[in-house]
Amino acid sequence: MESWLIIGFCSQCFHVETGLLNSLHTLSLPTAMSHTHQHKFTPALLVWHHTDNNRSLPWKSEKDPYKIWLSEIILQQTRALQGLPYYVRFTETYPTIQQLAAAADEEVYRIWQGLGYYNRCRNMLATARHIVTELSGIFPSTYEGILSLKGIGPYTAAAIGSFAFGLPCAVVDGNVTRVLSRYFGIETPIDTTEGKNIFATLAQELLPQDDSAAYNQAIMDLGATVCTPKAPTCSECPLQKNCEARISNLTSLLPIKSKKVLVTTRHFNYLVLRNDDFLWLQKRGEQDIWGNLFEPYLIESDAALTRAELTKLPEFKGLQLPYTDMEYSGKSSQRLTHRIIEASFFTLQLSAKADLGKASGSWVALSELNKMAFPKTVLSFLQNNLYF
Repeated sequence: MESWLIIGFCSQCFHVETGLLNSLHTLSLPTAMSHTHQHKFTPALLVWHHTDNNRSLPWKSEKDPYKIWLSEIILQQTRALQGLPYYVRFTETYPTIQQLAAAADEEVYRIWQGLGYYNRCRNMLATARHIVTELSGIFPSTYEGILSLKGIGPYTAAAIGSFAFGLPCAVVDGNVTRVLSRYFGIETPIDTTEGKNIFATLAQELLPQDDSAAYNQAIMDLGATVCTPKAPTCSECPLQKNCEARISNLTSLLPIKSKKVLVTTRHFNYLVLRNDDFLWLQKRGEQDIWGNLFEPYLIESDAALTRAELTKLPEFKGLQLPYTDMEYSGKSSQRLTHRIIEASFFTLQLSAKADLGKASGSWVALSELNKMAFPKTVLSFLQNNLYF
């Protein structure tokens, strides 16, 4: 799921992420959005959904708010096919919210491993425990109640409210915005306050109040399978006849973004410290990327370093490591939303289990590694080098 525009809007409380929209008709929509087009949009979309939409995912027929919530948390910043096996593992391991709430943190992180954005997992655990201990295990059934839960924003609250409880809440994610922008020919940038409010208003006006779940699922599925970012299959689209982008040959230009994401690069130099069948590992803090996951000793630098450059650093010399051998063991690159992580690995064979002073880590037996959760970059290194 794309992360640049995620809005939820529910007619019960007139709420959008920006807090600027106080009624459904605060903003005037672009002239391209004629009432005729709006009248035709929703019926055509729902007919397609009930007759031709064959996108099969286990959570689509689910009514249990716990499992719908699980799917929505997993799908935040994760595409459906990537998130599917994680959803299956979570629902099989923790069939109820009580079981998830009672699980050990490390066990849950281990199942989450590979999904990234680990703050989602921390919030998920906190919310499960809050519902069990403070709400008697009963998931909130109002938009406001769902929105009050940790880790749940307007989009997720609208999705859960619609799919689990039939609330008249329109969801607006990247797929939805792309469909609306192209069909109605909206050239307002989607990443501006004006654009977000326009799409939130339009989505709610198109929503059938008595069938919000089907409509929300239909428009998201259409964006994911037909009205795709690149090479959309317009010939298969149920909305093609009145689509402004198709008529005006603007499909490749819409939707419009006003800003480019600034991507920075971080250079991680990992010291893989090994003594016999033990590795020294530390746990990352919660405030940075990969929070609460394990990694080897880290020295971060402004640029990539060679082995000779690394050993000359005061941070390295200060460790006074009793190593008998040190080798460069390769590098990897991982792209996150706003940054690229360039990781280099240096394996050091130590003659003794060194005390790294103020560093908050410990020596871990290789046989215990499969019980721990690692960032994808570190996990790939450990697996490729047969540590477990």
